[in-house]
Amino acid sequence: MQIGEVAARTELSLRTIRHYEEAGLVLPSARSQGGFRLYTDRDVDRLMVIRRMKPLGFTLEEMRDLLDATDRLDGDGDLSDAERAVLLDRVRGFETAAGRKIDDLRVRLSRAEEFAGTLRSRLRQAEAAPS
Repeated sequence: MQIGEVAARTELSLRTIRHYEEAGLVLPSARSQGGFRLYTDRDVDRLMVIRRMKPLGFTLEEMRDLLDATDRLDGDGDLSDAERAVLLDRVRGFETAAGRKIDDLRVRLSRAEEFAGTLRSRLRQAEAAPS
């Protein structure tokens, strides 16, 4: 599929997809005769991983590290038990980090909701007060 369809499927802008390509996080699987980028479902899956990591504050390097680990685990190459264990530990580390980041976001969201509630209460009081 071409980059426009990928953008629609991932809800990422063309610019963002190109940025991730420049950063080496996702590369088009092929190019058309006209030079258009062509992506596969696997490429879209990679972009979805990146899209899900971004709001949690993972860096491009962390994204690259996770994608490398999952690529190697999913690859056809033979991994020794030791290599597999190391890769699984890396992925577990990302799972743990994601959980911590989600907990932090929940706290921040709760505080933001409290703040919005305080503002609503103040507005109601001010609107109800005689002029």
